[in-house]
Amino acid sequence: MRINAGIHKGRRIIAPKKLPVRPTTDFAKEGLFNILNNKYDFTSISVLDLFSGTGNISYEFASRGTPEITSVDAHTGCVRFIQATADTLEMPITAIRSDVFKFLEKSVGTFNLIFADPPYEMDSEQFFKLIDRVFEQNLLAEDGLLIIEHSKHTQLSNAAHFTDQRRYGGSVFSFFSS
Repeated sequence: MRINAGIHKGRRIIAPKKLPVRPTTDFAKEGLFNILNNKYDFTSISVLDLFSGTGNISYEFASRGTPEITSVDAHTGCVRFIQATADTLEMPITAIRSDVFKFLEKSVGTFNLIFADPPYEMDSEQFFKLIDRVFEQNLLAEDGLLIIEHSKHTQLSNAAHFTDQRRYGGSVFSFFSS
């Protein structure tokens, strides 16, 4: 994986092969950040990265100057890798090992942007549960945005708070706001 912009632009990060992940492609990530560049000043937002895997999205935000990033994943190896990479590159990322749904139940903070990249094979009901939980817990700051990456075979446009959708190859980003 490669960081596309910011102070670490062009840096390649090699994750251990044993991690159970499917990183967001550089093509999809570049498209997503082109959209976000027009909406946010990255140096003044807080980000929650759910199902963070290798930390690919978190590193991109950190490289662009985001001062507060929380990465949540259930896999110990992923969390260790993210924290070690963040420490090495002096990035403001806090990696938390937790089931995402349990984390959301207990979370009391608010975030300007929440990005979730659950397993593509996750049951549709779980996708809707994720969306509901974010809004029920009031985890988005005013004008905040929830972005869920999913397969083109998953349909989320009929979910509450849905605003937009963008497709990049086999990946789709669905956007939700209050």
